[in-house]
Amino acid sequence: MIKRLTFSLTICLVILTGLAGCTSARDGETLVADQAAFKAAVKALKPGDTIVLKNGAWQDFEILFTGDGTAEAPITLTAETPGSVILSGRSNLRLAGEHLVVKGLVFRDGYTPTSTVIAYRRNKEHLANNSRVTEVVIDNYNNPERFETDFWVLMYGKNNRFDHNHLVGKRNKGVTMAVRLNTEASQENGHLIDHNYFGPRSILGANGGETLRIGTSHYSLTNSNTVVENNFFDRTNGELEVISVKSGGNILRANTFFEARGTLTLRHGNGNLIEDNVFFGGGKDHTGGIRVINADQTVRNNYMEGLKGYRFGGAFVVMNGVPNSPINRYHQVKNALIEHNSIIDSDHIQLAAGSDQERAAVPVDSRFRHNLIFNDPGRDIFTLYDDVSGIAFEANALNNVANPQLTTGFLSETIVMTRSASGLKLPQASIDAGVRRDLVPIAKDATGVDWYEKQEPEVAFGTGKTIDVAPGEDTLVAAVAQARPGDTLVLGRGDYGVSRTIEITVPLSIRSGEPVAGDDPAESGGRIRYSRSALFEIRGGGSLSLYGLNISGVDAPDSAGNSVIRTSKYSMIKNYRLVVDKCAFTDLDKNHSFNFLSAAPSTFADMIAIKDSRFSDATGAVLKLDRELDDYGIYNAEYVSISGSAFENIQGAVADIYRGGTDESTFGPHFTLTSSRLANVGHGKRNKSGASLRLHGVQVTSIEGSIFERSRPIKVSHTVGEPVTHITANTFVATVMPEVVELNSGLENTALIENNVLKEQ
Repeated sequence: MIKRLTFSLTICLVILTGLAGCTSARDGETLVADQAAFKAAVKALKPGDTIVLKNGAWQDFEILFTGDGTAEAPITLTAETPGSVILSGRSNLRLAGEHLVVKGLVFRDGYTPTSTVIAYRRNKEHLANNSRVTEVVIDNYNNPERFETDFWVLMYGKNNRFDHNHLVGKRNKGVTMAVRLNTEASQENGHLIDHNYFGPRSILGANGGETLRIGTSHYSLTNSNTVVENNFFDRTNGELEVISVKSGGNILRANTFFEARGTLTLRHGNGNLIEDNVFFGGGKDHTGGIRVINADQTVRNNYMEGLKGYRFGGAFVVMNGVPNSPINRYHQVKNALIEHNSIIDSDHIQLAAGSDQERAAVPVDSRFRHNLIFNDPGRDIFTLYDDVSGIAFEANALNNVANPQLTTGFLSETIVMTRSASGLKLPQASIDAGVRRDLVPIAKDATGVDWYEKQEPEVAFGTGKTIDVAPGEDTLVAAVAQARPGDTLVLGRGDYGVSRTIEITVPLSIRSGEPVAGDDPAESGGRIRYSRSALFEIRGGGSLSLYGLNISGVDAPDSAGNSVIRTSKYSMIKNYRLVVDKCAFTDLDKNHSFNFLSAAPSTFADMIAIKDSRFSDATGAVLKLDRELDDYGIYNAEYVSISGSAFENIQGAVADIYRGGTDESTFGPHFTLTSSRLANVGHGKRNKSGASLRLHGVQVTSIEGSIFERSRPIKVSHTVGEPVTHITANTFVATVMPEVVELNSGLENTALIENNVLKEQ
């Protein structure tokens, strides 16, 4: 008791000069209520002491937690109640010293003023060792500038642990969590990263969206010796690499990947072990498994199901390397052991992937054995891009593949799969291939913390209240201002005047209350006229669904650059969605460059869908998605689809999509046009592309069953990777055939252009 009172008295005397934020708690504990009291308490810390932050919001708190505890008596920083201490505004945490523990904090409603939210160091010289961060939440704690890079967690030092934490909603550029090896004091570190919940990360639309990175290319020939186990990666969709391993000697095991776009990539470094991981793709686009590069990698007992990714994002990928590769390119695969993995109902196994004039070093001295590849019906999902004789195949099992590309080392037979109690599909007992039968994936609820809800990443349209809006002047404006996320505004028959731009800040549906008459959306109820330069402006957090509306730009100002919908001109940290169904848009011809949708730089749409709608008389483009011009692989929308729609007298392009550069870290954009009609499109003198559709750098294109009349040609530019372009079964009337160019590969045109009809009139 005397020791406890002495400690508490010492701290309180230090802050006696008007900073009464210190109170004594249990033995060795000090409860602090403000930042000054915290700083004073840190100065007097001894092994076994604990600082307790008082419940509440701590605004603009840059925590520097230093001290030297011992293994038997660590020094702890914790919350009065787990989850009830909120670090908001411009807050962050640095811990440095020995045997420190941080627990129970929440970072929310702000962003770090520096490059890192949590750093295991004070500065380059003063690192944390033998320390632990546990039960900490970082929730949507993002810099508002989309391409301003920061990191949520950076691990330095040695023998540190990061466990049972909850990280969700990283949206701006920068790796969610990284292990740094930039000095000898952080190499061969022995860190443990376990039981964390890595929650949904939205598509970045650029390089720099990894969830976890271990090392960098500069130090990739150094061992990190980090263990990553029993974590849950939930829809971590930032970019191609969910985990990027750029060092050696690491173990990644028993992690679950749920519907995560991208792969666990052994990008640099040698001698890593990848085992007991489970990948559930759920049939989602671009879900991937494991990508192997470099030497001495062991990949065993991993389960991969329902993965639809291809090329570098496939279910299982073994890369070609660069001969005598520089440290930052692709080292040859050597001495890889790939055994007892199950690849179930997945689309692509790619061997010698990336083969080209530069990446000419094929895999060597490697073994692929006792793996189970099952598809029902028995499809052969192997793609061989180069010589694979350097891989020895042995005792692998296929399910009734009639003419497999690989025969030596593969047995094709009837395999019957049964879903086990663990949720995995297992074959009959006679099949000696695939994962161990006792493999159990870690569940989402076994990771993170139990006092912070794991919410869905976005609010779906039509999940809130339904609100009737009467015709009149600015009645729609007032209704939108009161709407909540997921609400639906229903417009009756009549005229709606709008005198100001309506800001969309939540997911919102606006629809006609009457059925669309016949096939003409212009006959529906809900006629809207507006007198500002844009009817709607989608801002951060906003998404918009329109149904059955008749929107005219006849009252728009007589000035250049009007839009029906535009994004915020400032960086938008949250992605948006836009759905247009059975709507009519007319009179978009006040002055020049009148677009339907104008996207600003640093804004990004997860999806834009136009269905059964009509657009006429526009002096600009319908979808203007060409504002990322720095050629860094950045673009404005992931999925753009148009179906059953008509476009007439459009001076610009129906879709102008641009993704420049040669970066290979992303999957999009994707563009689809089906069963639509384009008449007199693209002839405006300000349409510099000279196209009815300009698709520059689009990775996946499908244009099918549509009619192009008296329109400028489709122009497609392939820039990087292996883009898929299909232009089939269309009719071109007084319109020249599509133009497709390969800008960087030097290869022949890879587009599939067939079964189209060309008519003079």
